[in-house]
Amino acid sequence: MADITELAKAHQQSLFRYAFRLTGQTADAEDLVQETFLQANRKISSVKDLGAIKNWLFTILRNQHLMNLRQRGNKPLESIEDLPDCAVQPIRPEGVHDSELLQQLLMEMPEGYRTPLILFYLEDFSYRDISEQMGIPIGTVMSRLARAKDWIRARYPVDSIMNQSPIREER
Repeated sequence: MADITELAKAHQQSLFRYAFRLTGQTADAEDLVQETFLQANRKISSVKDLGAIKNWLFTILRNQHLMNLRQRGNKPLESIEDLPDCAVQPIRPEGVHDSELLQQLLMEMPEGYRTPLILFYLEDFSYRDISEQMGIPIGTVMSRLARAKDWIRARYPVDSIMNQSPIREER
């Protein structure tokens, strides 16, 4: 059986990064990670595959985040109609770094698109892992990633992070 202390040491940083990208707030991300480890501690005895523990923790974190959104009265947006239109490309304010602008755009993006984008490009999960975490088919994951990238590219200056870094291919 896995020890929750060891899990926390091994995955705390990556869970915090994910939580921050989902919430946009340091305090909310810290709370979300803490709630994740509390849930994991309660359910640790049900873990059968220690190789999938990271995926399991990320799933708990996402589910907790969605539950928090619902409790606040925010409905996570999932359909393509929920992607806000791209009427005008913003001009990057002086002194705003790529990572700050990317976070602002992520916070404008509906949850159903933001999550696979974060998991694939920033946390290095496979299509299959994302599919399992979100409970959607792999084809839907791929479609949402493509649409989310297009949405960001339409709003982000030409020298965006996504254009600078090589596009990761599925393993």
